[in-house]
Amino acid sequence: MTNVVRTTLRRGVHLLLGGVILIPYLLLGVGFVQMFLEPDVPKVPLIVLVAVTVLIGAIPPVLPAMRHLEITATRNLLDVDLPDPVADPPWETRLLGAAWYVLHLLCGGLAILTVLIVAPLAVMLIAQGFGADEGWSSTASMPIVDRIDGPLAFLAAPALVLAAFAIFALLGAGLAQLAPLLLGPSPAELMAALETQAEEFAERNRLARELHDSVGHALTVTTVQAAAARRVLETDPEFVRRALSAVEEAGRSAMEDLDHVLGVLRTGSAADAATDDPAGPQRTLADLARLVDDTRAAGVTVDAVVEGDLDTIPPAVSREAYRIVQECLTNAMRHAGPVPVVLRVAATSAGLDLQVSNPMPPGMPRRSSRGGRGLRGIRERVRLLRGEFSAEGQAGQWRVHVRLPARSDARGGA
Repeated sequence: MTNVVRTTLRRGVHLLLGGVILIPYLLLGVGFVQMFLEPDVPKVPLIVLVAVTVLIGAIPPVLPAMRHLEITATRNLLDVDLPDPVADPPWETRLLGAAWYVLHLLCGGLAILTVLIVAPLAVMLIAQGFGADEGWSSTASMPIVDRIDGPLAFLAAPALVLAAFAIFALLGAGLAQLAPLLLGPSPAELMAALETQAEEFAERNRLARELHDSVGHALTVTTVQAAAARRVLETDPEFVRRALSAVEEAGRSAMEDLDHVLGVLRTGSAADAATDDPAGPQRTLADLARLVDDTRAAGVTVDAVVEGDLDTIPPAVSREAYRIVQECLTNAMRHAGPVPVVLRVAATSAGLDLQVSNPMPPGMPRRSSRGGRGLRGIRERVRLLRGEFSAEGQAGQWRVHVRLPARSDARGGA
């Protein structure tokens, strides 16, 4: 009960604030009506004055600052949880805020009218209950009140106050119900927020793919090289030196990729990160030879065939193609071991054709409907570029086949 009273009192303050703001509008309206009723007042200048006044009065409700004040007051006095307002809301939101402003003032006017009616009546009833109303009965007589006296007057006065309290409660509850509709995000703001959220999710997925492909490749190379070096530590020191060199190079490349991704997280977008760190790793098919050499250094035989001019491939497609090849080579090392891998990259006027195949280890499924994170990452990259992807086992060989269109509207990650 205490919480109900406290909430109603706060909402009553909110209503009275609206009523106080309404008073100047009412005074101006009454003044203009009186001026129109005066025959000596010229009507054309008066109409111009009214139009200018209405225009000035209509500006504050659509201002973002006024909407911000209304949201703050609604949160604190109406106990309504509203999101923070945007700095430059669309006009749809501004018009909804103006509608709330008008509604607030109208309800505030009803609240003040209730106070102006109930307060004198309650005082008059209490006075009649004490028999002390002779001084104003001739000037402030009301037929309904005059019929109530004695103990009945003492009961009617608090009943009026409770009725006023109920009116305040109903008006406040009504405003609290309408506040999210008029002060909350408009459909345009919701769409913009959803688009921003979708872009953030897409960026997070892209960063996850980058980390998985680059760092996963480096860790796979490191693991394979370390295991091989441990086996020949005493018998082939030269191989151990080459293995440690490959581990060092893989770790350095992974750190570069990790620094780039962390830079994107700090700045908020890949474009900002590229501006702050133009030397950040943006590996493309131009780095394919180095990737193949690193894989061979890990003990994997790679038969690489490149057809066509890779420089004609759009940068976005080239970056994603590099990551796809990197993930395919990583999967071959991780799941099949040091087996021979055949890599074919063909650049044509229609786009890019990638094929990676390697012998299947025993127990490996012939077809992957979903795959692990690596295959899911490849599938996502291919889908974003509107290409084609397949991964399946045929005749003891695991084959990944990707076709990427060389279109200017391909949506590759940066």
